[in-house]
Order: sequence, then structure tokens, then C-alpha cells
Amino acid sequence: MLDVVLVAPQIANNTGNIIRLCANAGTRLHLVEPLGFSLDDRSLRRAGLDYHELAEMHRWATWEACRAGIGKDRRWFATTSAATHRYDDVEYRASDVVVFGCEADGLPSDVLAQFAADARVYIPMQPDNRSINLANAVAIVVYEAWRQHGFAGGEAGTLEEARRAP
Repeated sequence: MLDVVLVAPQIANNTGNIIRLCANAGTRLHLVEPLGFSLDDRSLRRAGLDYHELAEMHRWATWEACRAGIGKDRRWFATTSAATHRYDDVEYRASDVVVFGCEADGLPSDVLAQFAADARVYIPMQPDNRSINLANAVAIVVYEAWRQHGFAGGEAGTLEEARRAP
């Protein structure tokens, strides 16, 4: 399923929610430094990020390393308010990569410049509002992509059930 990239996320609780989302949706998560928090086990537990053991997560020192590591031969989409295509106009493929910027500033201009206009997507919202919370934005896009694939692999369950599974 989809790969999600967070470029320089700043808020541990947002990233924790995204880790949980990715674990539950079967989506790989990539974090591009600098991070505004620590990823050590103690810090993760303190932020309530107890799903990290169930998520496939990769950490990259730079955007360039992330892009090269995931592979440039895949379809990449950038989320930005400066887009003309809605996120649900895309017919997502399992190999697609969707990139989100940090909570305060979105994607840096040098990163955004690497995406063609048709690879930039936005989430509609009411005018004159600041933005949608990063964790919510990721959830909106991930669940739309997963919905398009019939929620493949999904079923009802709980964290406790997953931890008991062989």
C-alpha cells in the first residue's frame, strides 16, 4: 500500500497519530529530518506512540536520501494548498508516495518545486482558515487511497488483538 512521507514533522503527538494510522492502514511511513522530537522508545511512550512497533517506519537524514531510498521511479504526490487538483481526483496506485510538510510551514519551496502541477494535491477546506491538522490531513488522503483499493487487507480488530496474534 501507499508510502507516506513527513518532511520535518515538529509535533510528536501528530506524528504519533500518523504512526497509529499507518499501522492500521498498512501504510509505510517515512520521516525526513530534522524532527521536532525524539524517536527513542521512552519519548515515544511518553507521547502515547505505542503503535510504533506495529508500523513500518523509516527515518531519513535528508529529503534527497528519502527520495533516492524510496525510488524516483514511482508516482509521487505533494500535498499543498498551492495545488489545483483535489486529493480525491487521483486514482491512487499501491506504489504511490504522498508527501506532507511540517505543521507550521508545509513543504519547503525547494521540495515542492520538484513536483509537477499535476502531482500537487490539496484538501478542500473553508476559506480563511489556517490549515487542517497534519494527522487529520494524512488520514484523509490515506483512507481515500485505501478506499479506492477496497480497504484491501483491512478488517475489524484492536491493538490488543494484534499484539496477541502469532
